[in-house]
Order: sequence, then C-alpha cells, then structure tokens
Amino acid sequence: MNNKNSRRILVSGNEAVGEAAIQAGCTFYAGYPITPQNELTAYMSRRMSETGGTFIQAESELAAINMVFGASAAGARAMTSSSSPGISLKQEGISYLVGCKLPAVIVNMMRAGPGLGNITPAQGDYFQATRGGGHGDYRTIVLAPSSVQEAFELQILAFDLADKYRNPVILLGDGTLGQMMEPLTLHPTPYTLHATQKPWAVTGCKEREPNVIRSLFLKEGVLEEHNKKLQKKFAEIEKKEIRYEEKNTEDAEVILVAYGTVSRICQAVMEKARRKGAKVGLIRPITLWPFPYGMINKLADLKKKFLVIEMNYGQMLEDVKLAAEGKSKVKFYGRGGGGIPQEEEIMTELLHFSLS
Repeated sequence: MNNKNSRRILVSGNEAVGEAAIQAGCTFYAGYPITPQNELTAYMSRRMSETGGTFIQAESELAAINMVFGASAAGARAMTSSSSPGISLKQEGISYLVGCKLPAVIVNMMRAGPGLGNITPAQGDYFQATRGGGHGDYRTIVLAPSSVQEAFELQILAFDLADKYRNPVILLGDGTLGQMMEPLTLHPTPYTLHATQKPWAVTGCKEREPNVIRSLFLKEGVLEEHNKKLQKKFAEIEKKEIRYEEKNTEDAEVILVAYGTVSRICQAVMEKARRKGAKVGLIRPITLWPFPYGMINKLADLKKKFLVIEMNYGQMLEDVKLAAEGKSKVKFYGRGGGGIPQEEEIMTELLHFSLS
C-alpha cells in the first residue's frame, strides 16, 4: 500500500471488481444485465476490449454461465457476474463447473428477494452460496468483501484460488458494496502471476493425448470415486483457506458476528459501545465457505456471547450456532427485504443481550 508508484482513484465497488479481474488476467467475461451490478458489466464491456479479452453480453444468465464453462475448459481465466435472481439461474452451470473441475469466478451483488424482490441490498443468498446452490454434493469457495478496496483484492484472490483448486469461486457482495464509491489504491504491478499453465485444458491435441472434461460418469462406481476426489479437495480447502477478521475478542463479553456491508455498521457499534465501557468485540468472516468454525468454537469455550447481525432472517446464524456447539449464548438480529440494520437498533439488541 505504501509503494510510491501506487495511485488512488475513486470508484464504485462494481468498477473495482471489474478492474481487479483485468489485473488478475481475466480474458473472458460473459454476463447479462441486472441491477445492482450493471456497472460491472458495463465496465467489463469497455476494459476487455482494451486488454485484448473477450466480452459477451449473453442472451440470458443460463447462456452466460455456459459460455464461461466453455472458455474455462479452453484454459481461459473466465468470469461472470449477476445479482440474486440471475445467480439462481446459473446454478446448474455452476454445478457442472464443479463436476468438471473447472475454475471460474462468479460475482453476486445481492439484492432483496425472494423472487424478483427489489433492487435494494440484502444478504439473503448466504445459503445458496455456502451450501452449493445447485444439484449434487459440492462446494464453492465464497469470499465476502466489506469495502471497495477489499472487493478489489479478494477478486484477484478469487482467480488464484479458482485456478489453484480447479473450482468455482464466488465473490459475494451486495447492492450497497457494488454501488458505493470509495478510494481504491492501485499498484503498478499485478498482485497475481496471472493464468498458469493448464495442461488439462481442451486446447487441441495434435502433439499430446486428448483431454476430456466431463461430469457424466455412467460406469458403476466411477462417479462415486470422482466424488471422493472432490470431497478430498473440499477438505483441503477447509483446512487451508479460512479467512476472517477478529477485533477486541480477548476481553469481550459479547461478540458481534457480521460479514460484508453489515460488518461495517457493527464495527461502528463496537467502537461506540467500547467508548461507553462495554466489552464488545467483532468477528468478520471473510470466507463464508470455508467458515471459521474453529475460531468461534474456541471463543465459545470461554463463554463469550455471540450476537449475529445480518441483512436476512438468520442464515449465517446457523453456522455460528454450529460453531458454538451450545457452549455459549447465540442471539440474532436481522432485517430482510432490503432493510439495513441501523446502529441504534443493534445497540438496543446489544444492551438487552448483555443484560440477559
């Protein structure tokens, strides 16, 4: 961040994610317009042509994810983006990507639902993102930024993790993060080594044995063995790729647990509460999958209380309860349908929980 050649620009979260994709060596983008991520699609339409990549505004979300499938199979660093209803339409394709062990980056700037809902921010897609979303036993790595700068950095990380594990990675933001503008520090050199060699890609086989990419295995027992290999990979990801931010948990009596945009509100609540003498901490999961179960479990051993705050009606709450294993109190406050928890509301819940 202190590189003398770095420069700072003012951009929206959507634009930061787009520029990060360029920095990460993305060479293929396919998407379909939907608010509140349209700025990302527009940004990629301009920048991909400037950098020699391919941009396609697909005829539908289904077409977009299948175009990403084809580009990834050919070895490209490929991505798509959408918002909640559009991501729902992509689920079959995401399952195919996992089944074929193909890397891809999928950006979801969440909006309120269910159904078409409206274009206000929400966090109602947590279950969809962290439980696979489509058919079959699979997982996708899920990264949840809380600022424009972090959205930029995690988008670059998403491409590297996708290639490392040959698995789709979801960048999970929301309408607030996508639309708001903040200063972004750009560095003169890429954060990544860009696309690595992919000997598995279907790039023509005149001088090698042909590669076959598929998720259909009809011979008895073959699909089960394939799934065992996938599960082994998921277990490795759970072991190596957990990320979170932890603040003031050592002396905290109550710990706020929040991710993304809501974690910023909780940060302000924590600071205000501590100024008043209350022992309040904050945990911000950065990877929603793999989830930081172990860290929360250790704090539960110390009888810390957890107050989970979300822009939904209790989705990450289930993971916090699983992590706590009934060893400490867990309470929830959330708003859905585009409602954003306010500082005063969280402070009231915090006061009541502290006295319980």
